[in-house]
Formats: sequence, C-alpha cells, structure tokens
Amino acid sequence: MTITVGTELAGGTPGSTAGPAAAVPGEVAAPSRPPALSPSRANDYMQCPLLFRFRTVDRLPEPPSAAAARGTLVHSVLERLYDAPLGERTLAAAQALLPGEWDRLLEAEDRYTQLFTDGVGPDGQDLAGWLAGAGALLGTYFTLEDPNRLEPRERELLVESRLEDGPLLRGIVDRLDVAPDGAVRVVDYKTGKSPRPGYEGSALFQMRFYALVLWRERGVLPKMLQLVYLGDGQVLRGEPTEDHLRHTEQKIRAVWSAIEQSARTGSWPTRKSKLCGWCAHQDVCPEFGGTPPEIPEGAVRLRLGIDAG
Repeated sequence: MTITVGTELAGGTPGSTAGPAAAVPGEVAAPSRPPALSPSRANDYMQCPLLFRFRTVDRLPEPPSAAAARGTLVHSVLERLYDAPLGERTLAAAQALLPGEWDRLLEAEDRYTQLFTDGVGPDGQDLAGWLAGAGALLGTYFTLEDPNRLEPRERELLVESRLEDGPLLRGIVDRLDVAPDGAVRVVDYKTGKSPRPGYEGSALFQMRFYALVLWRERGVLPKMLQLVYLGDGQVLRGEPTEDHLRHTEQKIRAVWSAIEQSARTGSWPTRKSKLCGWCAHQDVCPEFGGTPPEIPEGAVRLRLGIDAG
C-alpha cells in the first residue's frame, strides 16, 4: 500500500551504530567532528528538551534495544545488497548476508552482545529466531521494490550544510536515486510500522531536512521523498516544494533558537507524553521522581558549540 502525502545534534537513534558513544561520567571528550544538528536530535528536542539534553549533552548511556539493533542490521544488509550485480540481488542473497552483517555489527558495537544472554534475547527469542525476524523484514522489502531494477547513486550518504547564523545540519541518507533526466529521489528505510494518517509529521520533517541540505549543497530540489516501512509494507511518499523546504528551514531555526536558549539558561524542561513510557531515563527524570545529573563542565560548549550561561 502507498500513502501519498501532498504537495544529531548529529547522531542516530540511540542503539544504532550512528549514535553518539556513551560518555564516561564526569569526562567530556572533544568531538571528532564539529557539533551539528540532525533530524533525530531536532525531533528529540521537540519531543522533550530534557530528553535532548540527556542524549546530546550528558550522553547518558541507554540499554541496547533489540528492535533498534534489528533495524541497524537490516539497513546494513540493504546497503550491502546493492554491491551485488544486477540479477543477483535476490531475497535469498539478502538473507544470506544476515549472519555476517550481524557479526560485523557485534565487532563495531560491543553493547549488542548484551542482547543475547545465554543465547536468549530480551523478547525471549534465540538468535536464530531473531535473525529470522530480520529476514522477514527483508522479505517485505522485496514486495515493495525490485533492487534489480534500481542502481542507487549513493548509499549511506553523509550530507551536511551550515545555515547562515545557524547550526551545521548533518544527516545520513539511506539511499539516493537519480533518474536519467536528473530527478532525485531520497529514500529512507524504516523497520517499524508506518505512522497513522495525520501523524506523519515527524517522518516528513526528517525527509524534508535531508531534502533541504541536498538543495542547499547541490542546488537541486529532490523530486521525491520516499519512506519504505518494512514493519507493515507501506510506502510514504511526498513531493517537496521550495516552500516546504523554506518552512522546514524556519522550523529548524526555531528549534535551534530554543536549544540555544536552554543551553544559556540551563533550563531543559520536560514534556510529558505517551512517549515517556519508552524513555530509558525515567530514573533521572523529574516527571518520575528522579533528579537529573549535573551537566559535565564544558559539555554544552563542546557538544553544542554554545557557550552556556
């Protein structure tokens, strides 16, 4: 089914390989790259400023998530699948990549080893059953696209652009397709289910964020933004306009202004919602009787590029 929608700081979802490394309490390591704002971190602030602080400034560790790990694994397989020549990008070939890609992720992210204690995962599945679940998601992918009819221009593409008098924007695009006529399609894979009608805002913000950066850096307005949901086999598509992207830039600037205000005043308010049930930081959240830790000295400046008040 297709849903057509009309006209981190840098870092991936916690638990993914793109996410920031957990800091040692009391220590603030200099960032390897300049501080930047990603769509996921912007969404964190809009969801709850204190959550943004915990993830971006404090860098509080979060337990590995089996769902997030499976998403990272499926993304890795879909990236590697396109290394195969046309005609050999089959479901069997994709599923055969799963064990090797999982071993590679374990080498890159030691915390994933915590997911299977004595061979049993947090949902009671053994590793074989868990990998089979990832294989089922790949099976759904093949019902939505034929990779033998596609030749992506870019995969796992790092995109960056600095806003004048604003933050450096940074994100990673899962796939960039370019048609013979030069039309650009931005594709993102999601291993969860598609949002209910009327709740597509967060997903569209992410895609328009990517489109804005590409438009600013390459001077080309993407023709299509496409979210591929493997959890329920739906595709969310939208055709961005220049007005959409200007509005997205205004929204980013508003979020960044609020982040700067929080950084300079030290006020990171909570925003309680149903999403709190998924938060890993309830024990240090005032909404649940907790007390936030002291922010490590220098963390705001190093991780946000903002001088705290």
